[in-house]
Amino acid sequence: MSRPIHFGVTLPQIKRNWTETSDAAIDFDQLGFDSVWVCDHVYGVPNPTLPIFEAWSQLAAVAAITENVQLGTLVTPPLFRNPGMLAKQVATIDHVSNGRTIMGLGAGWFQPEFESYGLPFPSLGKRMQALDETVQVLKALWSEERVSFDGEYCRLRDAICEPKPVRRPPILVGGSGERLLMGIAARHADIWNNMAVTQGQLAQKVEAMRKRCDEVGRDFSTLRISQQCTVIIEDTEEAARDALVKAQKIFGGHMGSGLEAHGIWGSPERVVEGIERHRKLGVTDFVIEFFGRDTRPAARRFARHVIPAFS
Repeated sequence: MSRPIHFGVTLPQIKRNWTETSDAAIDFDQLGFDSVWVCDHVYGVPNPTLPIFEAWSQLAAVAAITENVQLGTLVTPPLFRNPGMLAKQVATIDHVSNGRTIMGLGAGWFQPEFESYGLPFPSLGKRMQALDETVQVLKALWSEERVSFDGEYCRLRDAICEPKPVRRPPILVGGSGERLLMGIAARHADIWNNMAVTQGQLAQKVEAMRKRCDEVGRDFSTLRISQQCTVIIEDTEEAARDALVKAQKIFGGHMGSGLEAHGIWGSPERVVEGIERHRKLGVTDFVIEFFGRDTRPAARRFARHVIPAFS
């Protein structure tokens, strides 16, 4: 039997105002999307001068004006915040939202924002260690009465986090590293996210993730597989191809990488086929970046034509 498919959508965050964000959040909530997402950067990527809302502050505000969508980051780096304070912040937002937060975590990669804000940016292996410690600390603070932890990057002494979240927020670990990162996901995560830049390698990445689960004795079917992706959906193939050309120029090598060959774009019928292609490779969750200054028309088209095909 096929596993349920969950459709998430990114919120306006970079070079947008609060009205644009709040209007989109309310629309996405009412359209039937499962979740809304923000990136966790303090600089617009790749241009540090691009204005960007801080992730968890934005999600706290969105929590108060929505009713159904889950709320997540793609992804929060462990060295941005003290892990105990992060646990407290997310637990609070979970109460504001009545149990709708998702804790998205990754190693962090955009070095300039760490250095400018006076934050440590050690080697990749050390950042992975910080990620592993952070997941352990968050889970403990959300479930245990008192927590002590003596790691290299996370240290707690008899720490209390009350109130606990309404539910223990699902842990998403995002990234493409097939050894260290996927090992952390296999041990600790509820969801693993394949980033857009490796969307074309999805089959290989899913197989690597399966192997990491086998190595730690985990049933692979208990892990949800998420794909970050750009989706271009237009009424006609011609209009979609025009939008595709623009999207590749604007998104560049991250969200636009391999979009024509491996991405999800076209008429509604072709987009359904693209979703199905990913589903057959094991994807259960999609974190969608719709193309356009105002992404609501595309989201409405998707909700009308695509979501029902997978309900």
